[in-house]
Amino acid sequence: MKAVGYQHASPISDTASLVDIQLSDPVATGRDLLVEVKAISVNPVDTKVRASSAPPEGEWKILGWDAAGVVRAVGPEVTFFKPGDQVWYAGSIARPGSNSELQLVDERITGRMPASLDFIEAAALPLTSITAWEMLFDRMQVKTGDGDTGKSLLIIGAAGGVGSIMTQLARQLTGLTVIGTASRPETQEWVKSLGAHHVIDHSMSLVDELKRIGVPQPDYIVSLTQTDQHFAGIAEVIAPQGKFGLIDDPEQFDVRLFKRKSISLHWELMFTRSLYGTADIERQHQILNEVAALVDAGKLVTTVGEHFGKINAINLMRAHAFLESGKARGKTVLGGF
Repeated sequence: MKAVGYQHASPISDTASLVDIQLSDPVATGRDLLVEVKAISVNPVDTKVRASSAPPEGEWKILGWDAAGVVRAVGPEVTFFKPGDQVWYAGSIARPGSNSELQLVDERITGRMPASLDFIEAAALPLTSITAWEMLFDRMQVKTGDGDTGKSLLIIGAAGGVGSIMTQLARQLTGLTVIGTASRPETQEWVKSLGAHHVIDHSMSLVDELKRIGVPQPDYIVSLTQTDQHFAGIAEVIAPQGKFGLIDDPEQFDVRLFKRKSISLHWELMFTRSLYGTADIERQHQILNEVAALVDAGKLVTTVGEHFGKINAINLMRAHAFLESGKARGKTVLGGF
């Protein structure tokens, strides 16, 4: 099968940072599906792993943690899917990724693909949907329906991949006042179009911007990027007994700033369930099916930002460089080999 991989961790400017290769076809066992990958999207995790993690000497590392495709074969213990089913998933960071024609993925972290989307549109959503859903409803225990009416949620970095779907989920499924941050006119319009009640500029003072819109103390704050730069402002504005969540990797921050207000902290990594084989690993199968139903009901829209063409090393290098530029809006996708 065709694949794109690398043997040495390197910057994307290195011509060997991503390479077109040929590998043997994998075989499905246990609860694995063998999926023919039709489309993928690129996430910040791809760029971070490529730059820092090398495979064992002589082996190839295959990135990619977002895919939509068709089941070609199933392991003997599979019960959720059959050959021919269209599926979507984010996979496991401990296994070869989706930058390959064929991929093995556990059925318990795989969902049925929305019938209303094509493969490109679908590939933009799995990782970010799971991340946003787990953060809001599993980690921070945000209430669905009207349970949080009168409360507010601030999403820092709302124009990115996770922010784009979190904004929609919060607006569609909760009673929260949703506030997104974005610093450029085009990204601010994007966040508004996804349903945010307010959009503020995170390059300005969070204190001043929240006062400007009349929501000075959000009850929930989720930081999706540059948390260490925003942390002092977050600690100042978050409501007493509020909840704070993050997904990025700040160099450092002083969590003691939260003590006076009794703030709870919630870290989300969507790979935790698959990495540790947790008892609730099947929850990701359920989340993806619930998101698919919301998409097919017209309540959520795909978050495709850029389409970079076929899945090959040259196009993936362009996609990695684009993500590293910090200018991405929504998701960057590729389709077909």
